[in-house]
Amino acid sequence: QVQLVESGGGLVQTGGSLTLSCATSGFQLHWWAVGWFRQAPGRERVAVSCINMDGTDRLKIDTYYADSVKDRFIIYRDDAKKTVYLQMHNLKPEDTGVYYCAAQPPLTYTSSFDYCHPKPEGGWFFDYWGRGTQVTVSS
Repeated sequence: QVQLVESGGGLVQTGGSLTLSCATSGFQLHWWAVGWFRQAPGRERVAVSCINMDGTDRLKIDTYYADSVKDRFIIYRDDAKKTVYLQMHNLKPEDTGVYYCAAQPPLTYTSSFDYCHPKPEGGWFFDYWGRGTQVTVSS
């Protein structure tokens, strides 16, 4: 049974840092794609960052970051701990929201860029979602 449990959220001042964790179980993390998404009150869920095995070299990691978080956030995973992390620095009020972790078995010819963008027919590529962790950045 696939399970994703997010933790690490909290209240932080502008400019501060937080590291979110997504503890996984029920699948082999190394082979799956994982993404972090944010949903602010009254807003649609948006992709923040995705990590995936590189399609041409399985020893490499493929990552994608939304423009709004590039150079501030870092996504990485620890396969031994079965955990994916989102390290967030220089936080801004617009980073506020519930952060969700999502996972998907590997799809052919699908990059981390693809995983972090909606499907042409709507919806996301991810089938499995956690319950989220709240991040609040005060101004």
